[in-house]
Amino acid sequence: MTRKRQQFFHRSSALQKLRACLHTIKSRVEANNSLRGRGGNCCNKSPVLDPNVSPFLGLKTIPRLLNRRKWISWLGLALTTAFICTVISPVLAKVPIVENGEKQAENFFLFASSQSLSPNLTSADSIPDLVQQGKTLYDAGRFTEAINILKQAAESYKVQGDTLKQAAVLSNLSLTYQELGLWDEANKAISESLNLLEAAPGIDSPPQRLRILAQTQDIQGKLQLNMGQTEAALATWKSANATYSQLGDESGNIKSLINQAQAMEVLGLYRRALTVLNQVKQSLDTQPDSIAKVVGLRSLGDVLQLVGNLPQSRQTLEQSLQIARQLKSQPDISAALFSLANVARQEKKVEEALSFYQQAVTESTSPRTTIRAQLNQLSLLIENENIQQAKVLLPEIETKIDSLPPSNSAIYFRINLAESMMKLGDRESGDFRVNQIAKLLSRAIEEAKKLGDKRAEAFGLGSLGELYENNHQLKEAQELTQQALIQAQSIKGSDILYPWQRQLGRLLKKQGNIEGAIAAYGDAVTTLQSLRSDLVAINPDVQFSFRQSVEPIYREFVELLLPAEGKTTPDKLEKARQVIESLQLAELDNFFRTDCLNAKSVQIDNIDKEAAIIYPIILSNRLEVIVSLSGQPLHRYTTVLPQDQIEKTLIQLRQSLPQRTSTRYLPLAQQVYSWLIKPIETELVKSNVKTLVFVLNGALRNIPVSALHNGDQFLIENYAVALTPGLELLESQPLGERKLTGLIAGLSEAHQNFAALPNVEMEIKDINSLMSGKLLLNKDFTKATIKEAIGSVPFPVVHLATHGQFSSKAENTFILTWDDRINVNELNNLFQKTDLRGSNPIELLVLSACETAKGDDRATLGIAGVAVRAGVRSTLASLWLVDDASTANLMVQFYQELTKENVTKAEALRRAQVAILKDPKYLQHPYFWAPFVLVGNWL
Repeated sequence: MTRKRQQFFHRSSALQKLRACLHTIKSRVEANNSLRGRGGNCCNKSPVLDPNVSPFLGLKTIPRLLNRRKWISWLGLALTTAFICTVISPVLAKVPIVENGEKQAENFFLFASSQSLSPNLTSADSIPDLVQQGKTLYDAGRFTEAINILKQAAESYKVQGDTLKQAAVLSNLSLTYQELGLWDEANKAISESLNLLEAAPGIDSPPQRLRILAQTQDIQGKLQLNMGQTEAALATWKSANATYSQLGDESGNIKSLINQAQAMEVLGLYRRALTVLNQVKQSLDTQPDSIAKVVGLRSLGDVLQLVGNLPQSRQTLEQSLQIARQLKSQPDISAALFSLANVARQEKKVEEALSFYQQAVTESTSPRTTIRAQLNQLSLLIENENIQQAKVLLPEIETKIDSLPPSNSAIYFRINLAESMMKLGDRESGDFRVNQIAKLLSRAIEEAKKLGDKRAEAFGLGSLGELYENNHQLKEAQELTQQALIQAQSIKGSDILYPWQRQLGRLLKKQGNIEGAIAAYGDAVTTLQSLRSDLVAINPDVQFSFRQSVEPIYREFVELLLPAEGKTTPDKLEKARQVIESLQLAELDNFFRTDCLNAKSVQIDNIDKEAAIIYPIILSNRLEVIVSLSGQPLHRYTTVLPQDQIEKTLIQLRQSLPQRTSTRYLPLAQQVYSWLIKPIETELVKSNVKTLVFVLNGALRNIPVSALHNGDQFLIENYAVALTPGLELLESQPLGERKLTGLIAGLSEAHQNFAALPNVEMEIKDINSLMSGKLLLNKDFTKATIKEAIGSVPFPVVHLATHGQFSSKAENTFILTWDDRINVNELNNLFQKTDLRGSNPIELLVLSACETAKGDDRATLGIAGVAVRAGVRSTLASLWLVDDASTANLMVQFYQELTKENVTKAEALRRAQVAILKDPKYLQHPYFWAPFVLVGNWL
């Protein structure tokens, strides 16, 4: 907890306030002594805060005055609910409720055509007019009046014995109750409607019954979603989809699929939501413009944003906005502007984002859409230090939220507002709006309890545990955290489970229970692995920060397995190695937004007896290195240094190496050598090691380890070097055992705003002379010709001498062709005709003249990403753009060595790099040879 936050918590703990309200608070504590979960477990120390009571009581004062545990629990709930948003609220302050922006009337359905209003409201002819009148009142937001009219209509149909029409009106009645937050009444009405429909399958024509059933299921799903029962809502909308299919109603099908996708989005199942919405788009493309089309395109655009495809997201949302304007649908215009604002914010276009948010507010006819836009506007203003404008906007948002009826969206609006207020408080001295924040949060929690939203309860309990932890009250923190875990498990909330598993591990560690902490962290990693396909696929800049929320779990786990002082057991060493591998895989999943390593793999320890596998990992206070040598137990050595000092050295080394006229790199290269290699030098020599294989992560990944220096020689002069993204590799055969054939392509001319590479033509022609295959140069090098060539003849080698970029984002990792760019995700399609398990896979992909994105400290993920996504056994690429002539010479030398008998890829690269190193015209500087890295199988 920051110093400012501690001051924020303690300054309002005036004893006078405590004494003034002591009696009232104590009675409330006794009356509300638990946040009781419905799963049979509860925390009996967390009463709900009374908003009318001064909420800010000092943590240190309370235990001395009343029962310590009850008091701290009472206060903790008020103060720590603000932490909820750090877990559930993404950067854009988007609440878990995903509103589709349809006109209110779209949810309200009429069973019969309207007729002129009859004075006799109980006659058969006049009942449809009651329904129409109810709809008119509903559209006007006069929900209480609409309820009274609909009740009359339902009772009239009941008297007449018209079961289907009665069921239809009850569904509309449930929808209207929902607008007022009358959840029990809404549940009762929808249940009665479904019971009538189930009991009367033979009355009237079957299509009428099915249509009412489908629409009733739509409304039931909306109710479930608003009550936080997202899994149930998804199941209900799947049933609605089946009903619409039975009717042959394509429009209804599309609506139910959109609803399903929105439920999936709430659950964090973005990959599945994207699949569903792409299916929707295919249907919508063949249909005329309609509100359904607007909603479908907008939903697709939102999910595209969440998975990181911002250009496609913007294009889709602009199409949705254009159609909405043509149809003059104000709610959908506002919703599209809101979504476009989120995209602009993601693109770091602050002024454009603020403008879009304001336009969304101006165009909005929905209080919810207005609040969502203003909440995001507020958080963006705070994020960009525009404090005065933020303070002006705050009271307006508070007033609008207070006018909403109780609902799931209102709960999270309050939580998001509280989070922004907390951040604003951190930027100012004093206790900024302390009481307002506490009251806001307590009301949100009370409403969550009334809705029976266990997910919100789990967040509350876990966040309260975090408060106790920050206040060094570890026993209470542990109890609350365990209750949060029980609640999350009771709703199978895997996506909210791992933060509390991590928190429990942290608490147990602080209490000296190391084995218990290891078990808790192990559970967290297991949960994350179970969520590979969805949770870690979320765009880290939108839903949560992978580096802040997920990556530390792996590193903290390794810290436990490898204590700084004393020895560790062989099984814990092996476990630590597995955790490092899991981190590599999670990072690649996060890079691609999907689980990506599916081909058959083998343990790399078993494929080369002359290789040492080195696993360095930077922890908070040290650098740990695990080394695997063939036939030996794992080795471990430690360098005790602060993390920031280690990373600073690595950054300086990476920045100095491309400076071809400077030797500033040398002492830094020697320093890093002393960390990674020196402690194991003797064992490497004894074991006759020829190749060093590194499993790198973090800042280490940006360093060309071949340039490390022992004071006399570079590492590459003694060892071949390779990188691998994990413990397991795709199966491979050494290229030296068969004749080389390859597809060789390149761009030598300036094209698409990229500079000419005059030596490329010589490079690819010389390489082509060393192997049989196909050559594509300049205009012949297109995406289509590459695909055709790969599809027609299997090539074990693909050499692409062209501009390209590696980035920590898949969408910014590409290679250049004459007519286009090939994105890393497209490489999978480009190489899809190769058989990864067959006899003719792509063994080696060489990307000459590519470089890592400037200023991107995780750009080398792109190189590993290319290797994995393309399905190739090995990838040779460069960390920076090297001199054109030296690159051509190195590549030709590499292939000359590779054609020799019993020369591995790693050894061929080593020999080529040493040849450039010893060539006087290249000044023996690492700039010319060091950036080339071999990723994947090195044989």
